[in-house]
Amino acid sequence: MPANPKSASVPETHASSAEVRDRILRTASELFYKRGVRAVGVDLVVEEAGVAKTSLYRHFRTKDDLIAAFLAREDQDFWNYWDRVADLHQPNPAAELDAHFAWIAERVSRPNYRGCPQLNVAAEFPDADHPARLVASAHKQELRSRLKAIAERLRVKRPEELAGQLSLLINGAFVSSQVLVPGEAAPLLKATVHALVAAARKP
Repeated sequence: MPANPKSASVPETHASSAEVRDRILRTASELFYKRGVRAVGVDLVVEEAGVAKTSLYRHFRTKDDLIAAFLAREDQDFWNYWDRVADLHQPNPAAELDAHFAWIAERVSRPNYRGCPQLNVAAEFPDADHPARLVASAHKQELRSRLKAIAERLRVKRPEELAGQLSLLINGAFVSSQVLVPGEAAPLLKATVHALVAAARKP
């Protein structure tokens, strides 16, 4: 995302409806992730995006809809990367698992990493029926489902249990980035994954 969306955009009057929507969503996504969704109002979004408030509400009926769109965008980016990694290691579930935890380790080690967007939003909105929380919950359920599929390919006795352990490890990494020393995430996650898989394979 550009550091200043306004300077990287053409005037709204010359932009298509799709371009305006994308500009609003890109700007909101950057602000929500950096500052938290409750701390960012629609006035700040339209100011930074360089659009009229009516344009925002034309594309997003409420701020809640904008938050849900932000999470859906993050969700798509996450799974697109996951799928690319999975395709590279499809015949080898152990190698695929290592590769997933390697890119997750790289992600949580970034200086500007502020945690998992889905977990961040879920923490800000306790209402289980909030549109954004529903997106976040679906993301975490999909994560566990995909981990279970890998566990089944590893032929462990209790794939559901291993999937739960691996899901807990990933989400724990997402919220622990601030307490990890530089270079620690990758070897720590890899060693823990191998220990969990080895334990799951024991008779």
